[in-house]
Amino acid sequence: MGEVLKVAMPKGRIYKKAAELFREAGIFIPDDVDDSRKLVIPIPEANMEFIMAKPVDVPTYVEYGVADIGIVGKDVLLEENRDVYELLDLGIARCRMSVIALPDWKPGIHLRVATKYPNVAARYFREQGEQVEVIKLNGSIELAPLIGLADRIVDMVETGQTLKDNGLVERESIFGITSRLIANRVSYRMKNDEIQQLCDRLEKVMPSPSAARS
Repeated sequence: MGEVLKVAMPKGRIYKKAAELFREAGIFIPDDVDDSRKLVIPIPEANMEFIMAKPVDVPTYVEYGVADIGIVGKDVLLEENRDVYELLDLGIARCRMSVIALPDWKPGIHLRVATKYPNVAARYFREQGEQVEVIKLNGSIELAPLIGLADRIVDMVETGQTLKDNGLVERESIFGITSRLIANRVSYRMKNDEIQQLCDRLEKVMPSPSAARS
């Protein structure tokens, strides 16, 4: 038995897909973990300890070394810009970051964009040569153009159903998003054998890019 790996796991939809991938790789995770309210969950059968975190906090836990590795969406990595190793594109929880607006939107003079991802949005519009005011919101981003807070939003899109339900349309796709396996830089050296063994097992069962898109 090697050293215990401390894994920062995101709560919610990514966890469900990540746990399924781990099980397919032959890594034993008890079913009762999926619905547990505990925040730190020892999994001795897998020689791991799960730290259940908000997705946006996963890179922080990994950067500061309280978790050796973590699973996080590419959107969070680009927004948080933490000093971690990105080891694998797991190919799960696939969606995209997009610019969204009402169907009749037209460019104006004072442009405002609402988003949970102010760094991503500011960088994108700067690269487009477009000056905008970025407004950070934490939830119900789709509401912003409906009530006149912003003329566009930048947000994740999976099926697009929420946009349709609220009369919004995608104007531009910024980048595709999948979940990534990341590692703390020191842990990657000190627990390299354990981390590499995990990577090898996950790589054998990860969905191919074509399968993930289907």
